Amino acid sequence: MQLSFLRPLYDRPGPWCSVYLDASRDTHDAHPQVDLRWRALKGHLLEQGADAATIDAVARVVRGHEPRPGDYGVAIFATGGRVVLTEYLAAPPLNDLAVWATLPHTMPLVAQRGEQIAWVRVLADRTGADAMAVSAGGVPRRAHVQGREGTQLRRVQPGGWSQSRYQRAAVEAWHHNAGDVAAATVELAEKVGADVLVVAGDVRATGMVAAQLPPRWQDMVVRTDAGARNAGADETLMDDITVQTIAEAAEQRVAAVLDRFGMQEDVGAGLEAVVSALRRSQVDTMLIVDDPSATGELWVGPEPTDIATAPDQLAAVREPQRVRADAALVRALVGTDAALTVLGPDEAPELTDGVGAVLRYVDASTPGRGDGRG
Repeated sequence: MQLSFLRPLYDRPGPWCSVYLDASRDTHDAHPQVDLRWRALKGHLLEQGADAATIDAVARVVRGHEPRPGDYGVAIFATGGRVVLTEYLAAPPLNDLAVWATLPHTMPLVAQRGEQIAWVRVLADRTGADAMAVSAGGVPRRAHVQGREGTQLRRVQPGGWSQSRYQRAAVEAWHHNAGDVAAATVELAEKVGADVLVVAGDVRATGMVAAQLPPRWQDMVVRTDAGARNAGADETLMDDITVQTIAEAAEQRVAAVLDRFGMQEDVGAGLEAVVSALRRSQVDTMLIVDDPSATGELWVGPEPTDIATAPDQLAAVREPQRVRADAALVRALVGTDAALTVLGPDEAPELTDGVGAVLRYVDASTPGRGDGRG
């Protein structure tokens, strides 16, 4: 998971107000329910010492955000009387939460987002296609493709000497239109950096589109005859196949990171080793087991790489501060352009301290498992 979307949170010194709220509005009394939940969180923020201007800024977002259908949540981060980042959550948070602290509490957000897979889905027929693409950051793009060939699309049976000519003309028209669709698909896929490409719809059209894609994209195509472009067509099966394909791509990405971590053997494992590697900007991808009940702490200074398990490891920092460990780790990852992979407890049951790192390089001074160097 790339964390660049969090960078605005670390351009300001804080302290930070971090709010996670179930914002679902499906029932007739949803507005009062959301307001009651927010009042409870506001009380927690006041108890923690949050300033009134920052609380008011969060309140304006809670009460004024654009409602969405279904169950969902919202994560809001504010400081100095200003909301810096608002993120919608695909599902309500496990618990409403409000934290006032030195660093933003971002771990619940990144844990819920999971691996972000960029994808393209094309719904094709013999006249063209409707395409949708979503980037890893969740930005959607759409395209409508009307093939150049609008005549002679049916393989008619006129009989006589002209039959084969009509048949060839129809196939050539389909082929040209599929080429237009393939070109538009590649353009979308390149714009979003797609990891998944689903080509759905008319079985003959999907085959022609897939065949005209460059080899790079053919390797990731999933074809299905689910879906149709006619009005009122049921898209349920096509949606299910898309979701399943995206989930499989996410699982493959996590497995690849675990494989890379395993190949390092005894380096980059455990909290002490990861913290040391972060101080050296040595981490390529950090692995962490999602544990909402975690209460561990680390010491930090003003810079992202000012991170340590004990204050005496930050000799150059005048007044180190003690903060949530996961908040410090995420800040260091963002500050060093490193990635994050969040694991479930069953995905890495033997991960030392629930944390590890795939390293950019290994040298003689790289700390190993539990050796305490750093």
